[in-house]
Amino acid sequence: MTVTQRSDADPETGEVLTRLSGTLDVAIDRLERARPFAKGRYQGSVLDVIGRLVAQPGGLGAVRARAARMDAAGLFAGSDWDRPEVLLPQLVGGTLTSEDPAFQALEVASLARFLAVADGDATHDDLHQEGARHFLTQVLALNLRDLFGAPDEAARSLGARHDLKRRVLTHIADHVGLDDVLSVLVSEIWRLLEQRSVQVGVVKDMIAQIAVALHEKGAAPGSARLGAERLVSALFGPTTASRDDPGIEVYLQRISVADDSGLSREAMGFARAMHDTGLVSDYHAAFLTWALDHTDRPLIPEALGLGSTGLDCWRHYRGLIERLVQSAVTPATPQAAYGLAMLLDRGILHHAPMVPALERQLSLRIGGAARERIALGFGPAVSPETQLLAGVLSVLGQPLGVGQGANPTCQSARAIALWALNDPDYLLHLVTQVAEFDRLQMQFEGTPIDSADLPQGLAGSGPIDADPVSVLLVAHLDRIYAEMGRLCAGRPGDPHQWINPQFHGWWVARDCAVAVDVGTGKLADYDGFLRRFFAAYHPAYNGGRPLAHPQPAGIAVTDAQQRFVGWHAIAILRVAEDQAGRMRVYFYNPNNDSGQDWGNGVVVSTSGQGERYGEGSLEFEAFLSRVYLFHDEPLRSRSGSEADPALIAKVRTLAVASWAADRQDQH
Repeated sequence: MTVTQRSDADPETGEVLTRLSGTLDVAIDRLERARPFAKGRYQGSVLDVIGRLVAQPGGLGAVRARAARMDAAGLFAGSDWDRPEVLLPQLVGGTLTSEDPAFQALEVASLARFLAVADGDATHDDLHQEGARHFLTQVLALNLRDLFGAPDEAARSLGARHDLKRRVLTHIADHVGLDDVLSVLVSEIWRLLEQRSVQVGVVKDMIAQIAVALHEKGAAPGSARLGAERLVSALFGPTTASRDDPGIEVYLQRISVADDSGLSREAMGFARAMHDTGLVSDYHAAFLTWALDHTDRPLIPEALGLGSTGLDCWRHYRGLIERLVQSAVTPATPQAAYGLAMLLDRGILHHAPMVPALERQLSLRIGGAARERIALGFGPAVSPETQLLAGVLSVLGQPLGVGQGANPTCQSARAIALWALNDPDYLLHLVTQVAEFDRLQMQFEGTPIDSADLPQGLAGSGPIDADPVSVLLVAHLDRIYAEMGRLCAGRPGDPHQWINPQFHGWWVARDCAVAVDVGTGKLADYDGFLRRFFAAYHPAYNGGRPLAHPQPAGIAVTDAQQRFVGWHAIAILRVAEDQAGRMRVYFYNPNNDSGQDWGNGVVVSTSGQGERYGEGSLEFEAFLSRVYLFHDEPLRSRSGSEADPALIAKVRTLAVASWAADRQDQH
């Protein structure tokens, strides 16, 4: 084959980049001079330099500029990459995160070759320009989550390999653009929005990119364009007066001369867009605060789209709700409006301690290190008090939308979510402690624990890429959780048996079942473990008793190839039949994206199978195949039907084929 380079105009900046680029040129020279039978001896040197070069800013551009030359020199000779026309885009993502640096470098060089051809900077006998662009478009579409989304457990475990993959994908997107993947991108955004995460910054950035693409280049008519326009309008023009995205100042001028009918239409338009997507436009926030100051009409319920429970809360607590809008809803914190709407529709203001707890939150002043953390995480657009109040409303309104992001302490994120769901006034009590005193006090079996007296835990000084409540609390919760673990040292079995009820609350069942021997990590009476889970949670085997309170559980997370990633904290929310009559477990995963592929058909669903906002679900047996720890009531009646042995065998097979492959039972 022959390859002709037409342009080598990519700029090279920085001393390291220049030095490594020169080293790569020398390595390519040697490869070019090598005889065909000796190419393999020199390929490794080229790949080694590529691996070091792509770690540098601008390194991918330097590789791309030399891609055609490397191909012609024989870099791909003798490998699967030697025939680009038969390469499969679905394999690219896995190779970019390979443990073998040579495979990573080969994939990077191959993608650089595709980019050079797609951009018209090089030609290739077996690869035409449109074919190269289509291949790269497919690569982007198949890896959108890594390009835009927050990493999940499997991605975070890859560390630098995942970072490389993301950099490569970003580089491709910068050259190819995202127009061709519009339909996939729109579907991905709607999938994320169905989960109603508290953190929507990534999604808003994705929609902004779509808005730019539609404005500059348009898109072909069809469902993808309609879906994209729905998303764009929800953020940048959800109502008649804001449809052309005129800016806040012009928008406020327009509504200041609107009649009552026009204002009502604006309010209802905002509510429709907000509940359709879970996103709140900056115009919506401006409308809410303007309405409080400029009209006596009660537009707030309409603009929040309140249901019957929310309207009842409005009638009883209007003064408090108006103060919450004034103090928390701003164009810098618009999502607080959705949190407030969902909070009111939950009816938790009728829980006696909640009104005084929110009154206290309104007057709260954040001090010291806590104030610095909030300011560091969210910037100076509004005060830390406003940011925290907005975060409180979002967390209380969307308990299952709390996500840990890149924070390694899933137990703390789970605790915040479950307190918001079960014990919201207790959560506000903890928020007040940390905001005012930068310390947290709890007890473990009567022993006082104070976070101020404890060393840093896994979370260090806490995450800044989370919601304000998590930014405030997680570092302290992590220290306390670790201290509870230390207080359990020497006890037989898994310490979660004692920690979870003390850490989360009285509603955690006091008995605990563990699938593995804590000392060896091997399965221990696994069939008994499975039978007990059926008897505790499956309606057909527990007398039809529903779950009254969510229960903490531990799962063995696996990747799409069924390889064990690590232990992870989740919560079992409910067990029920889906629309097709299949028994499913609906659970909370303290991650910003619960939709994950755990291999062998165990793919977590987040919508379309009876899920409520924020829930993930799996069929009962598939879910149980990844559980390693759960809580059970010690006084539960043991009467009832025994689980079908065929079901036990099915679950065992799924587990042994994945995380338990090397954990066979102890005898």
